[in-house]
Amino acid sequence: MMDAQTWRVGCHCLLLLALVGSTRSEGLQSCEEVRKLFQWRLVGPVKGLQDSPRAGPDLQVCIAKNPACCTRKMEESYQITARQDMQQVLQTSSSTLKLLISRNTAAFQETLETLIRQAENYTSILFCNTYRNMALEAAASVQEFFTDVGLYLFGADVNPEEFVNRFFDSLFPLVYNHIINPGDSSLEYSECIRMARRDISPFGNIPKRVLGQMGRSLLPSRTFLQALNLGIEVINTTDHLHFSKECSRALLRMQYCPHCQGLTLSKPCMGYCLNVVRGCLAHMAELNPHWHMYILSLEELSDAMHGTYDIEHVLLNFHLLVNDAVVQAHLDGQKLLEQVNKICGRPIRTPTQSPRCSFDGSKEKHGMKIFIRNGEETLANRRKEFINSLRLYRTFYGGLADQLCANELAAGDGLPCWNGEDIVKSYTQRVVGNGIKAQSGNPEVKVKGTDPVINQIIDKLKHVIQLLQGRSPKPSKWELHMGSGGDMAELVSGGCDDEDGCRGSGSGEVKRTLKVTDWMPDEMNLSDVKQIHQTDGSSTLDTTGAGCTATTETMALALMGAVMLLPGLW
Repeated sequence: MMDAQTWRVGCHCLLLLALVGSTRSEGLQSCEEVRKLFQWRLVGPVKGLQDSPRAGPDLQVCIAKNPACCTRKMEESYQITARQDMQQVLQTSSSTLKLLISRNTAAFQETLETLIRQAENYTSILFCNTYRNMALEAAASVQEFFTDVGLYLFGADVNPEEFVNRFFDSLFPLVYNHIINPGDSSLEYSECIRMARRDISPFGNIPKRVLGQMGRSLLPSRTFLQALNLGIEVINTTDHLHFSKECSRALLRMQYCPHCQGLTLSKPCMGYCLNVVRGCLAHMAELNPHWHMYILSLEELSDAMHGTYDIEHVLLNFHLLVNDAVVQAHLDGQKLLEQVNKICGRPIRTPTQSPRCSFDGSKEKHGMKIFIRNGEETLANRRKEFINSLRLYRTFYGGLADQLCANELAAGDGLPCWNGEDIVKSYTQRVVGNGIKAQSGNPEVKVKGTDPVINQIIDKLKHVIQLLQGRSPKPSKWELHMGSGGDMAELVSGGCDDEDGCRGSGSGEVKRTLKVTDWMPDEMNLSDVKQIHQTDGSSTLDTTGAGCTATTETMALALMGAVMLLPGLW
């Protein structure tokens, strides 16, 4: 099957030949032009084509008073072609919308994958440069955690609460064996420490904060991607809509019955075209209010995904919370030592011999690369640009029939046109509106019942609209409830409070301060260590006691913070 553009170019060339022929049915002497167009459109010669018009052919739809150039087989072929033409026009009209959604879906997925890798690298750099003795042992847990983040975002049946807790469960034995009570211990003893983590809470409320931030950001992003994929499914479904028998006959009468009378250059009248196409697309028009609400819900969710609802903010600051967790455990080291001894007994210690890890430029080939992000290329900005473009298609299905007739199918204003029987100055029948209810008085197409395929798509749109609206932050406090399959039924509180370690407005500009004051070695004599992560991605390490300030351009280098000042401690 040739594409639409090739067909149009070739058809225009052949139609020029018809200019010298008859444009009205009276006095039709030859079927030469009809034969040429028919043979070309069907790609090859067809047996039994008439050389001249004949009276009373056995036609079912293209019935005329005058002699005609069509046979019954030609009429059947034309009916198939008319359906194919309409499908081609539908696909062409939706191609820009489909490309907009599919390209942005792919771009969002790629960006999220990049953010996950970047966040994993930041966390690996934290261990490699600050907690070097733990780095290689922590690598598997870090990799598993971010793998689970990716699986969840892209729709897999994993439970965020489980993989967050699993990460901190695996972190505690490392912190215990390398910081709190240095030395190697047996696998059984390390397993006991791991199992004790949730009872003794060595990391304070940080695991809860991580789970809260993940709940606020991962689920909306997951839902956003699912909704975009449904948008593509809706378009694919309507692009291949099954036309009823009544519609197929009406399309044949509108598009190709004029050919049987030698009217190869005719186009349908606007009102006639609207009645036929609105009748054929009546079920599709029922999508319009749901499609409109779908785009509005996408927009509302996108607007709400900022601050601690912004997955970019949450992922790229995860390593800071990991650092906080290790610092918290170190500060409570003596108490934790006593609690572990009480639960697991005293370990038989041997000197730790964990291999050290260091980070330098050569690590880039292993994936530990520091990214520098352009502030204008954030995920939020991409979503905003996409939604601004998508907003133009809110009434796409409601105005599709009108668009097709005005741009593709119907004759221009004031020109002679085909009314289903002959060439006239204007169409005189009543023109109906869009949608199933409006078709009761359609003089050209009888619309019966409902379309189960369209109904199924409407049900899916209703469902995803509920999901989108349920994931948009509301003013009231939300709780985190885990559903079956690891899906979160609701989100946690939307505020960016002190426990989240961030301050700022809904603009997404978040400043976070890590302050450590009471565990520095005496020889360093630093009374106040602050690491300030600024909104442009740069960081400043302010060591007021030492009277020095070091500024870097990447967050990854700044994450070393206060604990990096203790290279000899572990």
